[in-house]
This record gives sequence, structure tokens and C-alpha cells, in this order.
Amino acid sequence: MHVRIGVITAPRELSVELADDTELGALRGQVDDALGDEDNVLWLTDKKDQQFAVPVEKVAYVIIGTPQAEPRIGFGN
Repeated sequence: MHVRIGVITAPRELSVELADDTELGALRGQVDDALGDEDNVLWLTDKKDQQFAVPVEKVAYVIIGTPQAEPRIGFGN
């Protein structure tokens, strides 16, 4: 599962590749709980067991989905 987080005042979004067995409902609940209080920190753990902390007060948006099979480069279809 792929998560992209837009961070206020950061030029690039944070992109985290979560474990393939990540449950969508549980992840959405975790995001909802964290965003409910400005003093919270959203913690995510990626496929390599690296942990990411994002202060909720700095979150602009969260996109949850599956990554594309291969990134597109150039002008091809």
C-alpha cells in the first residue's frame, strides 16, 4: 500500500510504501485518529520497518492507494 502525505511548507510530499498486507480500514482509522487532534503525531512504518513521524499540524493532505506497477517516463502510452 502506498501513502503520500503533503506537508505544509515542504516542497515535496512524503511518500511511504507500506507492507502489502496493510489493511486499508485500519490505516484510515489511524490517520483519522491522528488528524483529530493538532497535538498528535502520525506514525507510519514502511516495508523496511523504518518509522516516519509527521506532526499533524503540518499535514496538508493524505492520499492512500496502491502504487502504479511502473512509473511512466516520457511521452509514451
